[in-house]
Amino acid sequence: MSKEIKNDDIFELSFEEVQSLIEEVGEKKFRAKQVYEWLHNHPISSYDDMNNVPKSLRQKLSEKYPMDALEIRDIQESVDGTKKYLFNLKDGNVVESVLIPNSDGRITACISTQVGCSMNCAFCATGSQGLTRNLSAQEIVFQLAQMTKDSGERFSNVVVMGQGEPFLNYDNTLKAIRQFNSDEAYKIAARKITVSTCGIIDGIEKFLEEPEQFGLAISLHSAVQATRNVIMPKTKNMPLNSLSAAISDYIEKSNRRVTLEYMLLKDVNDDDAHLAALIDFCNHPLLHINLLQFNEVDSCEFKSAGMPVLKHFENELTKNGVPCSIRCSKGSDIDGACGQLANKTKVAFN
Repeated sequence: MSKEIKNDDIFELSFEEVQSLIEEVGEKKFRAKQVYEWLHNHPISSYDDMNNVPKSLRQKLSEKYPMDALEIRDIQESVDGTKKYLFNLKDGNVVESVLIPNSDGRITACISTQVGCSMNCAFCATGSQGLTRNLSAQEIVFQLAQMTKDSGERFSNVVVMGQGEPFLNYDNTLKAIRQFNSDEAYKIAARKITVSTCGIIDGIEKFLEEPEQFGLAISLHSAVQATRNVIMPKTKNMPLNSLSAAISDYIEKSNRRVTLEYMLLKDVNDDDAHLAALIDFCNHPLLHINLLQFNEVDSCEFKSAGMPVLKHFENELTKNGVPCSIRCSKGSDIDGACGQLANKTKVAFN
């Protein structure tokens, strides 16, 4: 008698459960090893990728455990080598992901967790579109699978910094990044997988309890409450003093570094008063500031503060003992840089 299987995602089945499934559908037992290895040792996004598994078995599997297939609809390549992928989802929605090459040979995948975003940050093209729905764990994983198959690259890093607020799709995000980290799957070290949040405090508290050493980045963008309320309106109920306390607790209990993202907007958060507030906010040695240039988007009229201002912030933060760096966004010419992912094409397909 086969063992009862409770999971509804075939990627979450143990080897023993896959064996029971193969027995249940009337196939030979040795097929379980083939199927399991395809699921966990190859970047697949469809049963059709299992080219040594009989079509009859693939059909049975697809009926019992449908895959949330992604189809590459478009690829744009930047002059700097960045590639932006537009994926069709099976319900007619689309989502974007980005392949980012680094000068040291590392390849980073920027992954999305939602179709759109509910946070409505004023500088972000995704937020201006609102939230359509969460992505499933499979849909999150398949972004990396499809980029891996198309590019032939082995990704060394993953940043969950694409479309959506990952801590508002917490369970599916964690399932996906564990798949990225798994020795049976993508084998990406936990410390090379970073999840970025707007500062969802209960998400930070849950993330602290996870056993893996995943990285945490927080979109701060202002340490002045009134300014943050304007540019990140959905964080009003997560005030800076509460966020600071959550960050301190996270660092003290995990002993992991937290990255704060700070995008400098001309005449918004780039003066000396905002700089002083940022220095005061960074009261822990394991904080690191990434200073970002604003990437222009159609949905807002902000302007970049400019490189001289970024350099000024960098110098003053460094003088005050705050570790920081200027992060140069890639792919802006294809709307693939930070804040530019917008799903501009949304057409149903068959």
